[in-house]
Amino acid sequence: MAVNYIYPDCEVVRNYDRCISCRACERQCANEVHSYIEEENKVVSNDAECVDCHRCVSICPTRALKIVPTDHNFKANASWSKTNIYEVYKQAESGGVLLSSMGNPNAFPIYWDKILLNASQVTNPSIDPLREPMETRVYLGAKNQEVKRDADGRVIPEMTPQLKLSMPVMFSAMSYGSISYNAHESLARASQELGIFYNTGEGGLHEDFYQYGANTIVQVASGRFGVHRGYLDAAAAVEIKMGQGAKPGIGGHLPGAKIGEDVSRTRMIPVGSDAISPAPHHDIYSIEDLRQLVFSLKEATAYTKPVIVKIAAVHNVAAIASGIARSGADIISIDGFRGGTGAAPTRIRDNVGIPIEMALAAVDTRLREEGIRDRVSVLAAGSIRNSADVVKAIALGADAVYIGTAALLALGCHLCRTCNVGKCNWGIATQVPELVRRLNPDVGYKRLVNLMTAWNHEIEEMMGGMGINSIESLKGNRLMLRGVGLNEKELSILGIKHAGE
Repeated sequence: MAVNYIYPDCEVVRNYDRCISCRACERQCANEVHSYIEEENKVVSNDAECVDCHRCVSICPTRALKIVPTDHNFKANASWSKTNIYEVYKQAESGGVLLSSMGNPNAFPIYWDKILLNASQVTNPSIDPLREPMETRVYLGAKNQEVKRDADGRVIPEMTPQLKLSMPVMFSAMSYGSISYNAHESLARASQELGIFYNTGEGGLHEDFYQYGANTIVQVASGRFGVHRGYLDAAAAVEIKMGQGAKPGIGGHLPGAKIGEDVSRTRMIPVGSDAISPAPHHDIYSIEDLRQLVFSLKEATAYTKPVIVKIAAVHNVAAIASGIARSGADIISIDGFRGGTGAAPTRIRDNVGIPIEMALAAVDTRLREEGIRDRVSVLAAGSIRNSADVVKAIALGADAVYIGTAALLALGCHLCRTCNVGKCNWGIATQVPELVRRLNPDVGYKRLVNLMTAWNHEIEEMMGGMGINSIESLKGNRLMLRGVGLNEKELSILGIKHAGE
């Protein structure tokens, strides 16, 4: 008899006084946790298969179910936690690299929670957003360095291509294949209604979504999946993916099991083949090489669309951003180490990269010191959780932010962190048709609109409390921030004062 070293992380608790054996949990669970014993008219659960997605809990009509952490544990050891031990067991059995989904779950500092916002009182009165105009509109792209006039002294209204956002938030890169058709449709429709943008990720743009091109950012990654002239022409902007916060220095991998007919056609690869994008772009080994791709894309789109360069937040991110600003890119996107992912090597996700708060502040400071801040717009990403994080990011120097995990939560994601297996019970990170249908785009897009509408109201309220009526006045305004429980080095990098100063 084989020895099973792994005990389930969670347990399904069923209240049989409430359970009516309707078997809804059995029908709804893609992981086959629940089964029905006909002789006893009883539903039972296999805890070993449970991923803690809460689908059964949410659909149970009598609230007979709950999922709780198991109390089974090892003898206390500060060096060897249960997670550490189980990871050794798994690799000893499989010989493989551990994969994990979503963002870094470990207890590193979350600097957003150690930064507070300033507020107006008497000498600088606050603004009432209900009765006075508030401007949350944002334009992303390189800004003109000088005013040009014609022979008669009239201003020549020449502007580089800009993205116009109704609010400083966009939906970040999530590829078709890693998430479902219905999830992409929800993001696209919400972006159109809100007047913002969503990013296709590196999986191409499904033919049905070309109609949302005015609100679409397409991505060019090392694998060049789905990249062709029509793809570039359809979009409002083009993003070059150099790195990703959840896996800096690592390429992408979508398992062949997720490459069905639709995904195959969109990505332009064979059905059932693994979609592997290498870590480096094999034509980019310097800023000069990057500049060549930037201008190749601008040439291909007749210089009508801004070009974004996406990088992971790493230790020399400020120097990298300085080079990108000089490469001709219009926008720099920085993805912090808590950014989400469909799948990443666990060791990379949990140990590589730096917090977006530190990276953003360092980049903004470097670009200002070099006098090139207006050459590019800066986007911040990687665990932007709420409207307060948005306001703090802008005050640290961002023009706008990307959100990914928050958007998926709005669609019903429960952060069970098993996206890589393709059995998402909420119809989001799956290509299984019967599971995809569980996410209704008519409902999903409306939930995204509701979330962004609520955030925009909160942003206006926080700005009003600071006596600021325009996002542009907040950008890089670190006087509006104060730190709590931070040391001098952390305060110095963030460029803010401690509370009470």
